[in-house]
Amino acid sequence: MSEIPVPDAEDPTGVFVEHRELMFGVVYNMLGSVADTEDVLQDTWLSWSRRGPDGIDNPRAYLVRIAVNHALQRRAVVNRRRETYVGPWLPEPLVADETSADDAALRTESVSLAMLVVLESLSPLERAVFVLHEVFGYPHTEIAEIIDRAPAAVRQLAHRARTHVHARRPLYEAHPRVRREATERFVRAAVGGDIAELMEILAPDVTVWTDGGGMRGQALRPVHGRDKAARLLNGYAKRGGAHLDLELRYRRVNGDDAAVLFEHGSPYAVIVLDLTPEGDRVSGLFVVTNPDKLTHVPKEEA
Repeated sequence: MSEIPVPDAEDPTGVFVEHRELMFGVVYNMLGSVADTEDVLQDTWLSWSRRGPDGIDNPRAYLVRIAVNHALQRRAVVNRRRETYVGPWLPEPLVADETSADDAALRTESVSLAMLVVLESLSPLERAVFVLHEVFGYPHTEIAEIIDRAPAAVRQLAHRARTHVHARRPLYEAHPRVRREATERFVRAAVGGDIAELMEILAPDVTVWTDGGGMRGQALRPVHGRDKAARLLNGYAKRGGAHLDLELRYRRVNGDDAAVLFEHGSPYAVIVLDLTPEGDRVSGLFVVTNPDKLTHVPKEEA
């Protein structure tokens, strides 16, 4: 069996491939969409292939700058699409394929789905600065060169973004074991239609987002409060149990343990929990059923 050749780092293609996963991570966290990220990387490749690495001292920095600026331009397209979107909009989940230890998408520094929802409330420039600085560790001076702003302006953008994000999402992440146990407990109660158990595990101020894109049953607005959330979930359980043949699997979604439902091997829904600081109750529930956002979810093996 012949070995796959390693791209030459001096060749434009080799340089691009070497830094592709970094660019994917930055752009995905800026846009929250795998499809739009792939389009941006294609535009970045076209810009790069015309220019090439000759005379560029730092190809990595140059490529990230191209990708970030293409992503900022793409943001306008995403925003226009959001204006006519049916129901709540959620980011496109990154679901790891448990059969592959080398899952390309999850080699990136993806933030949680809940954090991506918070980042949607930032301006495009604030989000770019936050992602580059807080997620990827870029210094403000380097970010200033990437987005063509003065370092003082970048520091101001970073301060506004960080203050806004931390006000809406405290710096707390549940231990993976706690998250897995809470996810399994919630799924058992939700699928089984156990209202008493749901009322126990849902926080009083829980919010449920259901993103079906108008193509699958969903609540057209986020549902707030434990009573309303439990009734909504119980309704889904009854309809799903009667009409669908669903298989449940646990997968890593944007780096966190989550539940994925499959129908005849094809992805039907991704369910991600946000937990209270104590880790014992669900404070936020994100359910993505829009088929267009599940095209990159690995299919269930027969």
